Amino acid sequence: MSDTVIKISNLVKEYKMFSRKKDRLLEAILPFYTKHTTFKALDNLDLEIKKGEVLGILGKNGAGKSTLLKMITGVVSPTSGNIEVNGKISSLLELGAAFNPDLTGYENIYQHGQVMGLSDEEIKAKEKEIIEFADIGEHLSQPVKTYSSGMFARLAFACAINVDPDILIVDEVLSVGDMAFQLKCFKKFEQFKNNGKTIIFVTHNINDVMVNCNRVIILESGRKTFDGTVKDGVNRYKKIIVGLDPDENNKKYLGEESDNTAKTSDSNEKNNETLWKENFNQNPNMIEYGNKEAEVIDYGVFDSEGNSVNMFDNSDYITFKSKIKFNTDVNEPIFTVTIKDFSGKDVAGTNTNIEKIATGSYKKGDIAIVEFVQKIPISAGKYTLSFSCTKYNSRGELEALNRKYDALLIEITTTKDVVGLVKLDSKITINKE
Repeated sequence: MSDTVIKISNLVKEYKMFSRKKDRLLEAILPFYTKHTTFKALDNLDLEIKKGEVLGILGKNGAGKSTLLKMITGVVSPTSGNIEVNGKISSLLELGAAFNPDLTGYENIYQHGQVMGLSDEEIKAKEKEIIEFADIGEHLSQPVKTYSSGMFARLAFACAINVDPDILIVDEVLSVGDMAFQLKCFKKFEQFKNNGKTIIFVTHNINDVMVNCNRVIILESGRKTFDGTVKDGVNRYKKIIVGLDPDENNKKYLGEESDNTAKTSDSNEKNNETLWKENFNQNPNMIEYGNKEAEVIDYGVFDSEGNSVNMFDNSDYITFKSKIKFNTDVNEPIFTVTIKDFSGKDVAGTNTNIEKIATGSYKKGDIAIVEFVQKIPISAGKYTLSFSCTKYNSRGELEALNRKYDALLIEITTTKDVVGLVKLDSKITINKE
């Protein structure tokens, strides 16, 4: 397998679904009685994971993410297919699953270690580190069933993380306990990354994937539909979670083809008007999608005097402007602007919903001009700007009418050094006694 630590071939996991409890019993005792339907949690999955990779797995609820992890760890057996694992696995799936509530915390440390395949000597060598990491004091000598949920999570996480695995599997449990303990968890996670461990990371938090992973796969209805870079995977997943086909080219308006765009451009040319965006560094690889009930037809960045700027200082007030044309009637649309770094991570952004701005109602053919005026106190560098128009539908679900991700390329400068990402304009007082 060379540097391949996990190799999965033609993996299938099926569950029998019964509409009545007695059908399950009758099927078990009667050889020719069949009353079940079949649900495929995973469908013919192939996957190879290399040593040192940090793989993010994205997918909506029910996509098969947790089922996949449980099969890799051996908790669940596959219906068919093959899983080869080359290395010791530590998993953070269901914290405390191996704990006995009647045993003390101390006794559970040893029980958990034995479940992980460690000898008593190996557990003893890790004991102090686990106890210090959990930091639950005298409660360690009390039965686990007397613990609060926070104490339970702390000890369970400490037991699971303080081993020396080749492969770490994390399923939505990286942040447990209070803020100080969460900081410990993330530092330990970073330590695993820096030591070149293979990590499989499942979360619904896209920013966690952007920060931690170097590869992404997407599962949909048990099938792998994407395997590639983090940025491309996250952009695809954003479309999926708002109910859009990520492969749809989105060139059609509701009820009309994109002739509307041509008419708008023709009108601008006849009036000798220049589109704002033509004065900026437009991104040829801009990502666009949405149902086109509205379209962001123009956008730009302007200084306090109304001049177009591709570069500005992080101490200046600037204006992000977008022009949105409505192709159908829309009530209370949400207008947004987002700044991203070149890895695709959201750095800053806001929208009219966050700012508690009532946007009103728009008829087909209406055009809205939206301005966001503010300083952008972030570190100097090159960024992308995204503009969009969304809305909540009658079911309370967010719909993307039109999103233009990474539309403009901008550069932010600074008159003083910045530590980290945010520029802190502190007022410092020094007194000498």
